[in-house]
Amino acid sequence: MAVTKKNKFGQVSISIDAIASVAGDAALECYGVVGIANRSSVHEVIAEILKKESFAKGIVIDKEKNGYSLSLYLVIAPNVKITEVLSEVQKKVKYDLERSFGIKVYKLHVFAQDINNKK
Repeated sequence: MAVTKKNKFGQVSISIDAIASVAGDAALECYGVVGIANRSSVHEVIAEILKKESFAKGIVIDKEKNGYSLSLYLVIAPNVKITEVLSEVQKKVKYDLERSFGIKVYKLHVFAQDINNKK
């Protein structure tokens, strides 16, 4: 699936990997975020932290009637206020996606998949 934008000059297709890369980079810039987690490891005890080229495995993008819906799965640092971190991630990711691609982010679900307690 790709996001398609039309303008007077033609059509532009934006890959899911490109959207996931921008969303993942935006999330990682937020204080308290250690990494993007693999969404397939939801039921595992320790979430796998993904590398940049694999961010699409930790971000789900769906087309909705009013825009796009995203779900991000994150690994959070210990000793931070999780609700504040997730709220900041929502704001930053939504802003960066709308600014970079001009797409409307209708819903943005952010999940704290794991807390990284490794020293």
